[in-house]
Amino acid sequence: MKKYWELFIAFAKIGVMTFGGGMAMLPMLQREVVENKGWTTEEELADYFAIGQCTPGIIAVNTATFVGQKRGGVLGGIAATLGVAFPSLVIISLLAGIIDSFNHLAWVKNAFAGIQVCVCVLIFNAVVKLLKKSVVDKRTLVIFLLVLAGSFALDVTPVVFVVLSALAGIALRQLEARKA
Repeated sequence: MKKYWELFIAFAKIGVMTFGGGMAMLPMLQREVVENKGWTTEEELADYFAIGQCTPGIIAVNTATFVGQKRGGVLGGIAATLGVAFPSLVIISLLAGIIDSFNHLAWVKNAFAGIQVCVCVLIFNAVVKLLKKSVVDKRTLVIFLLVLAGSFALDVTPVVFVVLSALAGIALRQLEARKA
C-alpha cells in the first residue's frame, strides 16, 4: 500500500504545480520520476510521453499512467493517474464558482499572461532536454528535421508523425544493418 500512496503523492505534487497542460508537465515529470525517484529513465519517459500523445486522453494523465503501471502494475497506474488528476479536480472545482468574478481584473489577466510565458520556457527546456537525448546520430537527425518541416508545412495529427517516424526508424536501421 505504501508504494501506491507514494505514487499518488508524487504525481499529486506534479499535478498541483502543472500549468499549461501536458507539455509543461514534462520537466516536472523528468525531475521527479527520473532524477528524484529513479522510477524510469529519460528515454522511457520520452517514449511514454510520445505514446501518451498518440493515445486518447490527456498526455499528462497517460504518461502518469504508464509510469505508475511500470512502478506498481495496474494499481500503480491507477494511483498515479488519480494523483495527477486529483489536484486539478479540486482546484478547478473551487475556481469554477469564482473565476467569473475576477477574470476582468487587470492583475488577474497579467498573472495569467506571466504564467503563459513561464509555461513556454518550461516547454522549451523540456524540448531541449529531449532533443539532446533523442537526436543522437544522422538517422535521428534526418527524422527530426523531416518531422519538424512536416509539422510546419502540414496540418495533420501528431499520430501521423509518430507512426511515420517509427517506420522511418525501422527502415533506416535495416538499411544500416544491410550495409554493415
